Amino acid sequence: MRRRDVLLVLGGAALWAPPAGGQPALPVIGYLGSEAPGPYASRLVAFRRGLAEAGYVEGRNVAIEFRWAAGQYGRLPALAADLAERRVAVIVAPGGAEVVLAAKAATTDIPIVFELGGDPVALGVVGSLARPGGNLTGVSSLSVGVTPKRLEFMHTLLPAATAFAVAVNPTSPTAPAQVSDLRAAADRFGLRLHLLHASNEQDFEALFASFPRREAGGMLFTSDPYFAYRSQSLAALAARHRVPAITQSRDFPNAGGLMSYGGDFDQSHRDAGLYAGRILAGEKPANLPVQQVTKVELFINLRAAGSLGITVPHSVISSADVVIE
Repeated sequence: MRRRDVLLVLGGAALWAPPAGGQPALPVIGYLGSEAPGPYASRLVAFRRGLAEAGYVEGRNVAIEFRWAAGQYGRLPALAADLAERRVAVIVAPGGAEVVLAAKAATTDIPIVFELGGDPVALGVVGSLARPGGNLTGVSSLSVGVTPKRLEFMHTLLPAATAFAVAVNPTSPTAPAQVSDLRAAADRFGLRLHLLHASNEQDFEALFASFPRREAGGMLFTSDPYFAYRSQSLAALAARHRVPAITQSRDFPNAGGLMSYGGDFDQSHRDAGLYAGRILAGEKPANLPVQQVTKVELFINLRAAGSLGITVPHSVISSADVVIE
């Protein structure tokens, strides 16, 4: 081999030499979570499935750094800034408007993949669904947009009721729009609404304890990740206080609550994983249109209905995706 060839080989070896330890560095996904790993467990399964469909498996050819706010949403901006400072390859911001807005404020150049239930255009996250532009793209479901449909289901289930309680998280960026839509729906049905505020778990007991005094037929929850990730505690309180209730998340009826109606979070988190993988493979977020999950799920727990003395109409049962008997 000529000396020049040797130098080229050695130069190439130096260029591609792995770091100390003998293993090449893996690209890193920064995962920004509003809660703790437990409430995110089923979402993480779906996210990793989408990531694998794009050709990436954690520990094999990609690493994931997690940052958890543990329900303290005020910590999200600092956690997002930390991921940006570490110069991760992509930031995944799943689980609602608060998460993606914190990620958006932290960086203008690191790609961000969001997953939320509201309208990313109305929230100012992207310029348009077809051409997001900038460094953000992601997945949007219909959970926020179908909040009035929850009122319609409760009205069908409890036709004699003239009023319903509405649980609202006043800190949510989407709360004002949801309340406005609910008021319009209530006017159409000739119903009154009692708005009840809850922004932390300490408010939940009072939320249900005050229900009988409101003379409402049932309670519906606005779409909010804080409520969705606490489905088990909400279901337990609804059962103890004997309150017919409907939320956005299937986790609520699966835990013993009455009903849920909302976007398919399994699909939305899977799609977020797929987009993260595509960006790792070289695609630009500006060129990836925001995906819309159009599937909306209705879950009904007939055991819960029976314990509340409610007969679920056949029309509602026939509309359900899952009936728990």
